[in-house]
Amino acid sequence: MKIVRTPAVYLVGRQEIDPRAVEQFLRDHGLAWQTDTEVGAEALCEMAGRVCYMSFGKGRKTNAEYLGNILSVQHGSVLEHAAWNFIITGVSRSFTHELVRHRAGFGYSQLSQRYVDESTADFVEPDCIADDPELHTIWLEAVRHAHEAYCKLVDGLARRFESEPSATLRRKLARQAARSVLPNATETKIFVTGNARAWRHFVELRANEHAETEIRVVAVEILKLLQGEAPNIFGDYTLEPLGDGTAAARTPNRKV
Repeated sequence: MKIVRTPAVYLVGRQEIDPRAVEQFLRDHGLAWQTDTEVGAEALCEMAGRVCYMSFGKGRKTNAEYLGNILSVQHGSVLEHAAWNFIITGVSRSFTHELVRHRAGFGYSQLSQRYVDESTADFVEPDCIADDPELHTIWLEAVRHAHEAYCKLVDGLARRFESEPSATLRRKLARQAARSVLPNATETKIFVTGNARAWRHFVELRANEHAETEIRVVAVEILKLLQGEAPNIFGDYTLEPLGDGTAAARTPNRKV
């Protein structure tokens, strides 16, 4: 059993543009247009906005100018065309219970406790508990008891379901019942896809001093990765240090 204190966020997917299809669209409509960004997500959002007014080759010339105006006028629907994929690990079930409440613009695939053996599970300890020796001892004892109970229940349930002809079904039946004793601190892994507008909404709600600490830390890490990926979409956020060592995100362009 390992105690986890720091989450990990992996940016595993991003969008690409098909330049031939874009050129065909422009030729078919007698248009000429080039963008100065090489970021697929930024170019797609600009294209989406320009389709609304057929303003290709007109008005704002740079992608930064165009998307800056999109943010300032809160034309957030065009940001829904850009998407990124993340794998998040080293987080608790408490975290994912909160994360999956964000539905619009998101997709989730989470580690299954019905199929994955949690006898080797890790557990996520909040810093405020870990930093206090007495509280840490209480937490550790509770987690160990729960983990031991899970392992004993899996063994006992496997014997109870031994008449089932399928080994896979026997394991699933045992694990899905035994998981009822596992705490919210159990470490999990989740694959998350979200569009730019959804990620902005997530950051504004969760990279906030009023949010729970674990999800705030993840939200700030995601923001940093997205600012590196698409500064013209996420560069308006700044990070303000908080007293607990974490940070909160601020932007003049809220609720885009």
